[in-house]
Amino acid sequence: MTAGAIVLLALMGLLIAGIPIAFALGLIGYLGILGLRNMNAANSVLVTQIFDLAQTHTFTVLPLFILMGNLIARARISHDLYAASNAFLGHYRGGLAMATIAACGGFSAVSGSSMATASTMARVAMPPMRAHGYSDALAAGSICAGGTLGILIPPSVVLLIYGILTSTNIGQLFIAGIIPGTLGVLGYMAAIAVVTRLNPEAGPAGPRAAWPERLRLMRGVWPIVALFGLVLGGIYLGVFTPTEAAGIGAAGAFVFVLFRGTLTLRALIDIFAESARTSAMMIALLFGATLFNNYLDMLGFARDLASWLETVNLTPMQALLVMMGIYLVLGLFLESLSMMLLTIPIFFPVVQILGIDPVWFGILVVVAIEISLITPPVGLNVFILKIMVRNITLATIFRGIVPFFVADLIRLGLLLAFPTLVLVLPRLM
Repeated sequence: MTAGAIVLLALMGLLIAGIPIAFALGLIGYLGILGLRNMNAANSVLVTQIFDLAQTHTFTVLPLFILMGNLIARARISHDLYAASNAFLGHYRGGLAMATIAACGGFSAVSGSSMATASTMARVAMPPMRAHGYSDALAAGSICAGGTLGILIPPSVVLLIYGILTSTNIGQLFIAGIIPGTLGVLGYMAAIAVVTRLNPEAGPAGPRAAWPERLRLMRGVWPIVALFGLVLGGIYLGVFTPTEAAGIGAAGAFVFVLFRGTLTLRALIDIFAESARTSAMMIALLFGATLFNNYLDMLGFARDLASWLETVNLTPMQALLVMMGIYLVLGLFLESLSMMLLTIPIFFPVVQILGIDPVWFGILVVVAIEISLITPPVGLNVFILKIMVRNITLATIFRGIVPFFVADLIRLGLLLAFPTLVLVLPRLM
């Protein structure tokens, strides 16, 4: 336990010094194995782990879903999603903000990225909300909170990485994220309803759209709904594996973009280059985390931590509460992916020893680190919005986030209290 604590402090020191997390994890793992064994052992683990991980067929899921998200982003579907959502919700108080949440949920279903969702919806949703007299706090809060859905609603890159790191069934993780993601959308809409009830001027109601107009706008988004249903429906029914679903999703997105007429040769080259860069970054992170995980396993840190938890008589639920509390505290200082890569090698062996379902734990982790995307002082979505909308203060954004933060805590509590909300769909697969 003492050695493990020293390792974690050394890792934090490297991160504070500005070393990229992939290299910090790999360096600590390599030097740790070198100290415990010898150079031959360290080199053997380094080469073997990278080779084995790179040959894993599950790896192909990552670049294919990233490619699918980049293709959809090129199709500019976000404007259509927002317009369709606004047609159905805009006539309610706070309706534009609710439409933003709905559009974020839809965009998350095909992008898998919180940063992409937040930056895209900042361009799409902020101008009309300001034009209709919405308070900057409510508008900014709805965009930042809606953006967090990108790492939970499948296909999620963060869930993919969790599945690869822990060898948890990726198909089950994707299906398990549907109900919590839906709860997130509904919870954020409820937060908007409460805010506008207390202060109607924060989000005035707009005109009601006629049904012919609603149906016309829905025609612009049905291909994305169909693609999402095809990918997740195929996984759920066992028609194809997550790897095959990723290929089908990428191919479907390519056809969709072609028919939209937004794809040029230059754009296609840019999409492939961006997908390759993002995939390489994610794979480097996985290599570093795997090496670090091997070192902690050799050190016996997780086993000692589990033994200590038993000595203080913590039940599995109490241990989960402690872990979630740690995630909420870490979220004040670390961004979401770094937090997961640092903690999963420590927590997951303990979760296995305590008999906690890995799919349930994975969804809890993602919901907890979702909250870190909007909490000060390192809330990533907050700073993305600040970059995209320069004439707004950080204080205004953080003030607008408070109702959504409360909604997130309530959702996390519900998922802890009722595991069935997470596990019911995977158990029916």
